[in-house]
Amino acid sequence: MRTRRGVCYPKVAMCIESRLVVKRRKDISGIGEHMGRRKRSKLSLEFTAHKPDFFDSLPDDLLLSILCKLSSSAASPADFFNVLITCKRLNGLGHHSVVLSKSSPKMLAVKAQYWSESAHRFLKQCADAGNVEACYTLGMIRFYCLENRGSGASLMAKAAISSHAPSLYSLAVIQFNGSGGSKNDKDLRAGVALCARAAFLGHVDALRELGHCLQDGYGVKQNIAEGRRFLVQANARELAAVLSTTPSALTSGGWLTWNPLPHHRHHVAGTGCPLLSDFGCNVPAPESHPANRFLTEWFSSEGGVPGSGLRLCSHMGCGRPETRRHEFRRCSVCGTVNYCSRACQALDWKMRHKAECTPVERWIDEDGENDGNVNGENGFGNGDDDDQIMMES
Repeated sequence: MRTRRGVCYPKVAMCIESRLVVKRRKDISGIGEHMGRRKRSKLSLEFTAHKPDFFDSLPDDLLLSILCKLSSSAASPADFFNVLITCKRLNGLGHHSVVLSKSSPKMLAVKAQYWSESAHRFLKQCADAGNVEACYTLGMIRFYCLENRGSGASLMAKAAISSHAPSLYSLAVIQFNGSGGSKNDKDLRAGVALCARAAFLGHVDALRELGHCLQDGYGVKQNIAEGRRFLVQANARELAAVLSTTPSALTSGGWLTWNPLPHHRHHVAGTGCPLLSDFGCNVPAPESHPANRFLTEWFSSEGGVPGSGLRLCSHMGCGRPETRRHEFRRCSVCGTVNYCSRACQALDWKMRHKAECTPVERWIDEDGENDGNVNGENGFGNGDDDDQIMMES
């Protein structure tokens, strides 16, 4: 039987071919839909894992308030900067002028070993934002460490205008010594006026300095009774600060120990102890300001010598260096220590030098000349026992 060839059935072949194409398309579309569903499910998992939280919806004012509280209560610079590196938003808001103006002294306590251009720039930003502590700290660093006298003094003056007591007292020390200039640049009356302003604000060192000035008639008319009153007030404030920071000292009684030195025991009548720290109470040393700690670290890294023929203040909590030779006054009893101020001399005498001072009949300075004297305005008593006199080099 003769059959027809397939060519004779074009419609049937086309139908079969079209069916195969349609089936192939369905298979491909099915695979595509399956892959699409898989991608969509994968994207949905990533979206649920990284969905935005409520932090982005917080207003800037609330975050600024939190950062202001943090900068004012931070115990170290790391406490503040560890928050800033968390995200870009906190980093931007952390450098806001409102936040920087609230920074505490501990947050601005830069260590000398970590001093860099970025640290300098950050302190400058805080000072430009109106932070008086930053003005004082950067002013001290520029004046004494970087030897930029004009800029440092202007920054301290900016803080002093805002009634910053440490700045007022530091400017008083500069006026008393003529720091940054010659011996003829001393202005004792200006130093007393600045001290009086700082003492009015309750600065303990300024109260002690003003008391010695009044007792000795140094830059002001002599008034021994008024000077004694300021010294008593300084010691009372010092004890109040110790008891407020360590209340256990009130019950332990350790600060009431009376331990006079052997060569002073003939002054003691009985076993009781006086009230004030300059008269024998064993109170801890006051904590130094971060700016003074920076000066101490800065010059100790240079071997403790600020320059050729220059000396540091012998009080360990001060750190101020001489800006010219023989700027500071020295002890006329032993001649081995020197101080930038009467307050530093009184504190160091109580804490350390009283046990080390050895009287000598004669001492000579580095040049082989004794050009000091103890007459007139150069006399320098120590406050409680007037057996130690400071003389000007």
